Amino acid sequence: MRLSRSASPWRGIAFAILAFLVTGASGPCLAADSTRYTAAGFEAAQKAGMPILVEVSAPWCPICKSQKAVLAKLGTDARFKDLQIFDVDFDSQKDVLRQFDARMQSTLIVFKGATETGRSVGETQPEWIESLLEKAL
Repeated sequence: MRLSRSASPWRGIAFAILAFLVTGASGPCLAADSTRYTAAGFEAAQKAGMPILVEVSAPWCPICKSQKAVLAKLGTDARFKDLQIFDVDFDSQKDVLRQFDARMQSTLIVFKGATETGRSVGETQPEWIESLLEKAL
């Protein structure tokens, strides 16, 4: 069956749907899926002694998008398979921002259990983000 030229926009939609199905609803993800921050989930991960990343981001932030791409790539590394990632929305979770003393979107904070072991703001260099995540292990 041959599609007419007027049907060509549907080809793009079909490819988009296929890409969505292949990569999953949230695109590539870390070995430990990112979840929206909750105090209970964070406290449970701390009590379990888990390596934790708190990612303060905003959907409109280009630096945050770059960080997410780097984190997605690092998430395929077996070293980070147990990393618990909590996403804090910069625009809607202001009380959590105060709790972590995070003043900007694109803030990454790592914990080893209950102890904060590192923090960065606005970092997009893959090797520096990797080094930060290693502090949680």
